[in-house]
Amino acid sequence: MCELFGFSSKIPVQINDYLKEFYSHSEEHPHGWGLACMDGKEVMIEKEPVKASASQYLKSRLTVPVQVKNAFAHIRYATIGNVDYKNSHPYTGKDRSGRRWTLIHNGTIFDYPPLNKYVSIQNGDTDSERILLYFIDEINEAMEHRQRELSAEERFRLLDSIVQEMARGNKLNLMLYDGELMYVHTNFAGSLYKLEKEDQIMISTSPLSKENWHPVTFTTFLAYREGKKVYQGVNHGNEYIESEENLKFLYQIFSNL
Repeated sequence: MCELFGFSSKIPVQINDYLKEFYSHSEEHPHGWGLACMDGKEVMIEKEPVKASASQYLKSRLTVPVQVKNAFAHIRYATIGNVDYKNSHPYTGKDRSGRRWTLIHNGTIFDYPPLNKYVSIQNGDTDSERILLYFIDEINEAMEHRQRELSAEERFRLLDSIVQEMARGNKLNLMLYDGELMYVHTNFAGSLYKLEKEDQIMISTSPLSKENWHPVTFTTFLAYREGKKVYQGVNHGNEYIESEENLKFLYQIFSNL
């Protein structure tokens, strides 16, 4: 599976040591790396469809301080979608209000029909990109219905309702940033941990240091602003448990990459 890293803080903090540890896991996740540094509407994304440990660019990049308020990092183990730049995370896009959304995902959508229509219009081949396109469309539809932009709480409640449904039968570990809130969700046990400090939170697929990491709240959609949790959704209970059928599905797809 892929690995995820997310960071939210009230003030800019240098995170190079955590990123170096995170990207060192790429021997088992060799199909691409990505980094998004985010501050409000400004998002800088760097990524390559190569193993992070083999990237001379990334090695050079991490010699320069990465000092940020918000960041995502991703290392990919491809299941759906070829090993290609267009299939590398993070993904980003704007809604009709100009709000920029950025997403990283670890998991597989086995069955969620609302995503099917995006297969013919997405740039790449991944279900992850389809998730982002769907989220943005749902936000746009809600704004059109209300004839105004959504508040932070309205955005959260809408996405919470979608995630509850999407998580049913699907593996849905994701992080999403909208210029204000960092959203987090996991429904696969033991696959997302958090490290909380004063006015900052760090979330990763596995602990990145000997500090006091704890599991992220399970099967529950969460949102953070400047390092503090501000919204918590319904515990939907839709835990993803690997089955023989799902493993066969993944093997068939992976053998075609």
